Amino acid sequence: MSELTKKDRVRIGVIGVGQIGKSHLHNYAEKCKEEVEIVAVADINQAEAERVAGLYGIETVTTNFRDLLNRDDITAVDVCLHNNFHAPVTIEALQAGKHVYCEKPMAGAYIDALKMMETARETGQMLSIQLATLFSNEAKAARWIIDQGMLGKVYHARSTGFRRRGRPYVDGYGTSSFVQKEIASGGALYDMGVYHIACMLWLLDNPAVERISGKVYQEMDMDAARRESSHFNVEELGLGFVKLENNITLDIIEAWAVNLDKFDGSVVLGSKAGVRLDPFGYFHSVGDLDFNASADMGGFSWRLHSLRENADAYDSPQQHWAAALQGRVPLLPTAELALNTMLIQEGIFLSDSLGREVSADEVEAMSVSTAKTV
Repeated sequence: MSELTKKDRVRIGVIGVGQIGKSHLHNYAEKCKEEVEIVAVADINQAEAERVAGLYGIETVTTNFRDLLNRDDITAVDVCLHNNFHAPVTIEALQAGKHVYCEKPMAGAYIDALKMMETARETGQMLSIQLATLFSNEAKAARWIIDQGMLGKVYHARSTGFRRRGRPYVDGYGTSSFVQKEIASGGALYDMGVYHIACMLWLLDNPAVERISGKVYQEMDMDAARRESSHFNVEELGLGFVKLENNITLDIIEAWAVNLDKFDGSVVLGSKAGVRLDPFGYFHSVGDLDFNASADMGGFSWRLHSLRENADAYDSPQQHWAAALQGRVPLLPTAELALNTMLIQEGIFLSDSLGREVSADEVEAMSVSTAKTV
């Protein structure tokens, strides 16, 4: 990568300095400070915004995110708000001529995410969603294996996410906002599942969704006082089976809390071989002989960075966003992947409520906006 001067740095404003906003600011500062300059933050909590801005030497603090949209010297904004605020703020920012990076999930409802995607296309602005799993060495290795045709005809994938007991707030981490449907719209599927489902869709080339069947649960005990104070009403376990175009299927199991020691990592199965992400494995049979192969992820990453131009642009979501804004690399289709993921997740909820399999058309027709005005 060529050396960049300060004038080459992309000027970005961050909207929201809560838990997620702080994480994004840390990543910008640690991983792409040569490419990005955070020039302003907006948050309704002025005192906290000023405190956080001071930590990162950010020059402007405001309680009104529209102040960022009105600035001609800001190229893009990073939306770090709760799920149901994603769509209104993102849409307004796109319409104001700003490129937008938005925390996952894309929105609280599919219909809202669809409007975000449509607005990005109408305005010609870039829209990217935080999908960190796409940038892991394991995902990049699986993508390479698939691109080489080593799996043969890909026909099934499994998306898994595991926590033994990791429900936000009630198990000790995070705030109660994560476990209230009125704010977050979903639980394990929206908090963790988006990462794993979107990664599988990326490896499958994001096929169109045809039909979804699913079930969600909240069965495990929790601290009684925390249950009452949190108003916990989202799922701790989400299950799904999805029929995709080209005769491809995807099954899903995502747990915030479950009485098991582990799940095997997500997998993609093909007619010639299979690949698992965690722990990474490649599985192939020749006649009567079965091969179970591991891989040197450190060596793989080192060679990518030694031999491939702009390899750093695929090391993390923020680095990729910065490189795309600079025009160094094309933007990965994170918004398209996140939108398809939302269709699947909402399909699981709809299937659970109706007690039957549902079509993608039904999900879109029955999706109800959860967007909250800012």
